[in-house]
Amino acid sequence: MTVVRADVFISGGGLAGLAAAAAFGQAGFSVLLADPAPPPAPDADTRDLRSTAFLGPSRDLLDRIGLWDDLAPHAVRLDALRIVDTEGWPPEIRETRLFEPADLGAETFGWNLPNALTRHHMMIALARMPEVEIAWGTGFRALLTRTGEARVTLTDGRVVAARLAVAADGRDSPLREAAGITATTRRYGQRAFAFTAMHPVPHSGISTEVYNQGGAFTTVPVPDIDGVPASAIVWMNDGRRAADLAKLDDAAFAHEMTDRACGILGPMERASPMGQWPVITRTADHLTAERVALVAEAAHVLPPIGAQGLNTSLNDIALLADLAAEAPDALGTPQQLDAYARRRHRDIALRAQVIDLYNRICRSGEPPIQAIRRAGLRLVHDTPLRKQVMQAGLGGN
Repeated sequence: MTVVRADVFISGGGLAGLAAAAAFGQAGFSVLLADPAPPPAPDADTRDLRSTAFLGPSRDLLDRIGLWDDLAPHAVRLDALRIVDTEGWPPEIRETRLFEPADLGAETFGWNLPNALTRHHMMIALARMPEVEIAWGTGFRALLTRTGEARVTLTDGRVVAARLAVAADGRDSPLREAAGITATTRRYGQRAFAFTAMHPVPHSGISTEVYNQGGAFTTVPVPDIDGVPASAIVWMNDGRRAADLAKLDDAAFAHEMTDRACGILGPMERASPMGQWPVITRTADHLTAERVALVAEAAHVLPPIGAQGLNTSLNDIALLADLAAEAPDALGTPQQLDAYARRRHRDIALRAQVIDLYNRICRSGEPPIQAIRRAGLRLVHDTPLRKQVMQAGLGGN
């Protein structure tokens, strides 16, 4: 048995895990990150067209860990959010409201970046940090915690002795389970599609959420593809409808997609492979255990509404790294972990409750619920509530 020592062990090499490694490495902590997947293929950025919208606090974290200057030239600004409420099929528009960053004195709501590009630049930044080791193709096997450290056994036979173990290993986190932390799940019977689409009408930097029965159809601006305007699409449907759509050929799918978007971007066609997953809300019943902290989807899984997923995850990472940097000798202690859990629990719980309610209302096909949805849209946009709701959605207090 080979024992290696690190200040921080991180389980999971997705965007959240890599961001956590960079945040702790930039703060001077030694880090070992393990992920059972192989390292990203060199041509991954040409095949993976998925993207993420980074809101202000997330951009600040990327800047702090030395990534933003490299990413900024590739980012597409999100200069407005358009909410479109519809009913019937083919959908008919009943209400439209435009939310603009100038209402908050800001230049933009956020920046959309391809996931593969973000990951590529994170890997470059991490390679410059001698404090950080990444063990690709190496999974988490077991956890033993003591008062002063966590001992993590890896699938390559090594045991990592770390002052803090961070679970960034997804919604079914093995590290969370090993730490004895349970999670509460709410299911909706929905599935979400994610892909990139091309369309003739320019997006003009506007992200759009179109509501109808089954959930949201969301378009997020991305760079043009071969000179043709393009958007990232997240499309939620009830399970049976999703299964029917997944069986369609490309032409029939494109027709349904264009109808679902009410033609606001013109005829649309899919430009990438399509991922899909069940829509759930899952929140960990505790955010910490002895020498263990949960972040990202190990701590919370939210329906894909309002760009809350990864941005909430990066808020976790920013706070955890800040607390560690403020008191490095207290890394992983009960006091530091209690402060993290206390400050993140309320925000996560509130966002989960609001998005859960919003999703339930927005997926309904019942006329009375749809009327409530339209009234709610008018209330939020047409009254002084607008600024407060926008600020909360962008990660403000």
